[in-house]
Amino acid sequence: MRKIKYRAVFNRKKQLRGDGKGLVQIEAYLERRRMYATTHIYIDPSQWDVKRGVVCNHPNAEELNWMLAERMVELEAMEISLWKRGEKISLHKLKEYVARCASPQFLPFMARQIEKGRIRESTRENRYTTYFLLKEYCEELTMDELTPYFVSKFESWMATRGYHTNTIAKHLSHLRIYVNEAISCGMMNEGDNPFHKRHIRHKPFGHTHLTPFELETLERITLPPKQQYLRHTLDAYLFCCYTGLRYSDFVRLNAADIQYGVDHTWVNTECLKTGASISLPIDLLFDGKALALLQRYAGGMDAFFRLPANSTVDKRLQTIGRLAGLRKHFSFHSARHTNATLLLMQGVSVTTVQKLLGHKNVKTTMNYCEVINQTIIKELKKSNKR
Repeated sequence: MRKIKYRAVFNRKKQLRGDGKGLVQIEAYLERRRMYATTHIYIDPSQWDVKRGVVCNHPNAEELNWMLAERMVELEAMEISLWKRGEKISLHKLKEYVARCASPQFLPFMARQIEKGRIRESTRENRYTTYFLLKEYCEELTMDELTPYFVSKFESWMATRGYHTNTIAKHLSHLRIYVNEAISCGMMNEGDNPFHKRHIRHKPFGHTHLTPFELETLERITLPPKQQYLRHTLDAYLFCCYTGLRYSDFVRLNAADIQYGVDHTWVNTECLKTGASISLPIDLLFDGKALALLQRYAGGMDAFFRLPANSTVDKRLQTIGRLAGLRKHFSFHSARHTNATLLLMQGVSVTTVQKLLGHKNVKTTMNYCEVINQTIIKELKKSNKR
């Protein structure tokens, strides 16, 4: 009978995790073949002694080395149980045994749930961003590893990458959704929920909108030759500033949604979010600037309404803002806020703005009035100090 040999190895795939740590695995060697079993232990490269095959320079080095030793004893015990049952010892048999005893993997489960979920494509795309971010942070993640400590470390890692508090909150909320689904499917225990009694921190924020001067700055910007690819994104953003359309509604438009009447040109569509039907006389809104943009893309109007992912578009807008010299951080959705705020500042009634935006409740539209009132008070206080 040939005996399996075991040893600990570090970062076998030469691929560190997002936080710079590598995985320690147990190598099983038999008849010139090797099998690897995870230990779920991640350490810095400087914390591994290559010659001795042990953890070093780590505050919990002794305990981690005991865990590695116990993992090898556990694998050897599996090997002995195969021998006692009279089965031929092989790495394939050992691998099957390890797979039966291992905790289910979370990332493949999350990907399956995202793919088959009955959600809008934009929502699916958004949740995939969390999946890929999580996969970047840790390539393998079992259900057992989803602990409050893991969530805290993931949150800290996102912060070190420069993610905004609310972006971090979004990713944690997505992760919590699929943790709850894993519990519902019986793959995790309710008592092991890492989000139990955990508050996901958000930063309150108001509606970000562009002022007339900032909007005019974007209208007049001359993009450098190497940044001409940003023109489509900029024009789409400006179109939504003039119409108040959401990203999800803009990308669903096609040439058939533009109705050219005798007196006016209309955009007729249905809000994906609320299901409300809206009709926009674009030749009357903002001096017909939206209509002028459509005429610029008359030869490929359907292509004009096709944009990359919302996150990609927002990154391009940040680049455009820097090129225009604007300090304000704005996203594609701020076009909708800009439209509502500027219409109200022009004296358009709240109920008319409500219909143009497709708000079901006028209270939602009234929030923009509050923004305007705060702006007025702020400007008056400035003038009083002079």
